[in-house]
Amino acid sequence: MSPDPVADVARRVAAIWRIEGARIVATLARVVGDLPTAEDLAQDAVAEALARWPRDGVPTNPGAWLSAVAKRRAIDDWRRARNLSEKYRLIGAETDEMTDAEWHPIDDDVLRLVFAACHPVLAPEAQVALTLKVVGGLGSEAIARLFLVPIPTMQQRIVRAKKALSAARVPFEVPDPAEWPTRLRAVLSVIYLIFTEGYAATSGDAVLRTELAHEAIRLGRVLARLLPREPEVLGLGALMELQASRFAARVDANGDAVLLADQDRRRWDRSAIARGSALLARADAIGRGRGPYQLQAAIALCHAEAASVDATEWDRIALLYEVLGRVAPSPVVELNRAVAVSMASGPLEGLAIADGLAAAGALKGSHLIPSVRGELLARLGRTREAHDELLNAADLARNEREAALLRRKAEALAP
Repeated sequence: MSPDPVADVARRVAAIWRIEGARIVATLARVVGDLPTAEDLAQDAVAEALARWPRDGVPTNPGAWLSAVAKRRAIDDWRRARNLSEKYRLIGAETDEMTDAEWHPIDDDVLRLVFAACHPVLAPEAQVALTLKVVGGLGSEAIARLFLVPIPTMQQRIVRAKKALSAARVPFEVPDPAEWPTRLRAVLSVIYLIFTEGYAATSGDAVLRTELAHEAIRLGRVLARLLPREPEVLGLGALMELQASRFAARVDANGDAVLLADQDRRRWDRSAIARGSALLARADAIGRGRGPYQLQAAIALCHAEAASVDATEWDRIALLYEVLGRVAPSPVVELNRAVAVSMASGPLEGLAIADGLAAAGALKGSHLIPSVRGELLARLGRTREAHDELLNAADLARNEREAALLRRKAEALAP
């Protein structure tokens, strides 16, 4: 039986959008000067592709096709509105007779898109959420889980952000350098969260989403070239390089997660570790003290330089997490400190920290606390409690691979 052409095209469109979506929207936003309109035009082009490609075939350069269709739709909209003017002439000249060779996604367009979406007219959470959707291509569920808020709340936040940008007529442009400090924190958050979703996917059937992680790394490198004296820009770059160095060892041949203790450290990318170490050294040399990204990079460097789990400087990692918790307090940081303390001082001390978080209702609905508690209870020999906690964590996990790993751990402890 031949495969369903409609379903096959839908899968290909989804894959193309994951890779090209941010650049297509960024290019359109540069042309039409409006981010919400650009996203609408891009989605219209995707809908047309879903209708036409099963019949006509997928074009040689699908990204160019989607961009060209979206631009022509913009021309049609302007024509109907009788507002052709100079925009019509410019976009028409760019779109006519477009060939594969003329498709040159400009990397800086994506960073311009990040800066545009991180406009001060939006609240910080809305800046980051909207940019994650447009640039990272993340769905509302994934973004909501990253922010630890209900999905409807996140959906409303994104809709309001788009309306606010339209109402304020925010131009699609990189702001004047004098305005960068007011947007930099949100820009760094966006890049960090895109990388985080790539490093540990919150949902789906893959542990990694490497295309997201590598796009975040690329954006971080572009930003570091623009702001070479900003320590936290360099710190974020260092963190991403160091974390990405473990990608090849983080999954096995079947695509299942491999825990840090079981990873073959010979497969870690030493060139990425060297790049991360150099970036952190550059950030430290500026002499402003370590911010949150530099502290996280320092923790990642401790892991990267250790020959094994047992040889890791767990006391130092626990101290770095303690400092990070003061600089940028969050329940995730505190939970990571619990793990580090358990390795440095024993599982009982780590469990006390995790229990305190659970009692406070932190990370409610997340699998993170029960998964850590299950591990620590198992190390303490409290097998039945560990089994139940790990099963609870598996039920809460939205990533299928992670849930399967937690269930395997629970089964190994079954009474």
